[in-house]
Amino acid sequence: MHRQQALCRRGTLPVSGSRCFNPRGKSTTQHRCMASFSPMASEPCVESSTIDVYQSAAGASHNVIATIAASKADVPASVSALPVVTPTVVAGAAAAAIAIYTIKKVFDTPSRTYDQNVGDEYDNWTSDGILEYYWGEHIHLGYYTKEERAAGYKKRDFIEAKYTFIDKMLEWSAADAPKSVLDVGCGIGGTSRYLAKTYPGAQVTGITLSPNQVKRATELAKERDLNNVDFKVMNALEMDYPDDSFDLVWACESGEHMPDKKAYVEEMTRVLKPGGTLVIATWCQRDDTAAPLTEEDKSRLQFLYDEWAHPYFISKEAYGALCRGTGKLGDVTISDWTTPTINSWRHSIWVGVWDPWIVVFKGPKAWYSVMREIVTLERMHRAFADGLMEYGMIKAKKTVDGDGRSALVVTDTADR
Repeated sequence: MHRQQALCRRGTLPVSGSRCFNPRGKSTTQHRCMASFSPMASEPCVESSTIDVYQSAAGASHNVIATIAASKADVPASVSALPVVTPTVVAGAAAAAIAIYTIKKVFDTPSRTYDQNVGDEYDNWTSDGILEYYWGEHIHLGYYTKEERAAGYKKRDFIEAKYTFIDKMLEWSAADAPKSVLDVGCGIGGTSRYLAKTYPGAQVTGITLSPNQVKRATELAKERDLNNVDFKVMNALEMDYPDDSFDLVWACESGEHMPDKKAYVEEMTRVLKPGGTLVIATWCQRDDTAAPLTEEDKSRLQFLYDEWAHPYFISKEAYGALCRGTGKLGDVTISDWTTPTINSWRHSIWVGVWDPWIVVFKGPKAWYSVMREIVTLERMHRAFADGLMEYGMIKAKKTVDGDGRSALVVTDTADR
């Protein structure tokens, strides 16, 4: 019925007994809305006494003959002189509507539901080269200062913003000249190499589920003559390292893909040395303890889970509770960095608009894939903008005596 009303408004469909709306916001009930009605006319719909419609038996073509025998209203000459909307136009409009509906349905249907497939997905992203081309060596969001946001985020170099993020995260962690560093979910090793260069006396190790990422990360380390960094394919939930192995455990945007957040936190705590620092940056859903998620919230989150191979998100408050629950971490602090990072989502779309050629030359398959990514990037931006999602930061110190059961979780509310 809604579609019939819409077509009636446009003068493309005779609707018997329906209500037709005119541009003045008035409405009239009629038996039939004339095919010659113009949506720009200021007169109400005209009620016709006779309209004969003939259709071929095969249905392949249609001939519409409208004969107006009498009218209850005077039709201005300007209206009667307008051309009758033909079946071809109607068919074209219907085809366009169907195409739009189909495209929307395709892009509203997630394509990469989590199924222990994180390594495979990152293998694919790494091999096609598009992600590295636009995002650089760091597959994480950037940091935009107050001044940069005030000036307009598009004036900021997208990739340089990522280096700023690493500097800010390192500063916030308060790590003290670590000699051994573990980068959990290292991607193609951008942060690992940056930390190896920042701490030349340290040994840095990056782990990921993607063999292609390990290969690419190792290549880039060799290009830069970095000998104090290495990369391994390893499950962060079942690491091969002994207890108390690292001074700094760094986890930037890897928690999103973990199917067991508790095991994720506990395993990183296990390999952390007493006195060492754990720092996590991760996309979080909002805390739903005070205001439960609505069905719409859940639907939006489910799309974000299923499009980028995420099992689920949790809140930064839940991460803080998991850290405290280990019984081995103290000085647990959580913070929301949504404000300085949110511009990354749309900025990443714009860099593709400004320089589309790598995608253009890769052909239709890449076009489709990138269009899906654009849709998801925009969905992410909106989720962070309206508070459904937050950019969670969590840090803690492993207690020397191994007893952190009385640790409190502190919220850092510093203005960023």
